Amino acid sequence: MFPDHSIQRDSGNPHWTRLPGSNALDHIPGEDGLPILGVTLRMLADPEGFGNEMRAKYGPVYRTNAFGRRQVALFGADANELVLFDRDKVFSSEQGWGPVLNLLFPRGLMLMDFDHHRADRRALSIAFKPAPMRHYAESLNEGIGARVLQWSNKDITFYSEIKKLTLDLAATSFLGIPWGPEADKINTAFVDMVQASIGVVRRPLPFTKMGKGVAGRKFLVDYFTPQVLQRREQQGPDMFSQFCRATRDDGSLLTTDEVVDHMNFLMMAAHDTITSSASSLIWLLAKNPEWQDRIRAELLEHAPAGAPMPYDALPNLELTEMAFKEALRLIPPVPSTPRRALKDFEFGGYRIPAGTPVSISAAYTHKQEEHWPEPHRFDPLRFTPEATRNRHKYAWVPFGGGAHMCLGLHFAYMQIKVLLHHVLSQHRIVIEPGYEPGWQAWPIPQPKDGLKVRFETL
Repeated sequence: MFPDHSIQRDSGNPHWTRLPGSNALDHIPGEDGLPILGVTLRMLADPEGFGNEMRAKYGPVYRTNAFGRRQVALFGADANELVLFDRDKVFSSEQGWGPVLNLLFPRGLMLMDFDHHRADRRALSIAFKPAPMRHYAESLNEGIGARVLQWSNKDITFYSEIKKLTLDLAATSFLGIPWGPEADKINTAFVDMVQASIGVVRRPLPFTKMGKGVAGRKFLVDYFTPQVLQRREQQGPDMFSQFCRATRDDGSLLTTDEVVDHMNFLMMAAHDTITSSASSLIWLLAKNPEWQDRIRAELLEHAPAGAPMPYDALPNLELTEMAFKEALRLIPPVPSTPRRALKDFEFGGYRIPAGTPVSISAAYTHKQEEHWPEPHRFDPLRFTPEATRNRHKYAWVPFGGGAHMCLGLHFAYMQIKVLLHHVLSQHRIVIEPGYEPGWQAWPIPQPKDGLKVRFETL
């Protein structure tokens, strides 16, 4: 029996702000495209090219008809600030992401707004305090160090390898279970859920991606639910156990269903974004070997080759962090962000009515020449304190911003720094001369051929 798919539609969410009338956006320039399909196929085939074409025609605010509804795209750092900082509480994250994720990751942190979001975010932040983060660092060092040695002097497709490793690391750091058959079943369920989020067929019919994703969610709910009470009593250091013990300001525990929903969502959010950003960083370092040398020297100042990178040393890895930030600028793992307007608002000279689905684009802003001279060049020094001081605060938004800034961003920095230490302290990253993998832009960037690299032992 499949769940009611209306929970990802307006009809199943009577509290959502109603979409504006069919002619309410006619005053905004843009294109409606084909009947029913609109411009969906053009957008999916080449998101960046489509966006460039539309901006050239219509400017930084334009209207489209895609994915079954009219919507408005807003571009630039000012648009990012308006939507993400959301000073006047105009934009709903729940109603932006809900049509995509509600059937798979309902009530996840990104699908909450305002007071409810703030309360749950504060409760969940217990899992990212120094003591648990120190524990995660130990697990990451152990797992990454062992796996990197298996990659030495072999031709690998890095994306597929880091995807497997990220899932295994989630089992140990997030769930506190060893690698093995149990972790494999959990990983399979998560992969099915993530794939379902981008499936063309949005109903959970048998043999569709959505059908497999909903089945994966059921497996994980059945797996997590009976463990919540047990984890509260055991006082384990893993992230799941931390969530089980999380309390709100009044001292009340999150309910079992809330813990399970947050765990499902945060594992999903961490998995594909880290896989994408680690791949882009390895690719850019392979293309720019002089930066491998500079980062390697910094890493070796804080830990010997192959040894664990101490948790207390992580804040000192400034060049390593700047290289990661530059990779996130060039290939942001979340290229665009959806919201829905709860009130009428103005931007770019247009009045946009309540109920309008809107989007902003990190991928576009990250390559605007007014913020990033020679925007396609890899240059980590863009992120020195001096370089960032006078730049628009919302010109770089790979982790979002405002109240919905990624809760796990420090975990992401830690995982990447530990990964680079175990890779670069012992290897050079090598690619074939002239090699260009090409990148699939939608929905989360990934190299089309898996990224063919070789880690040659130093």
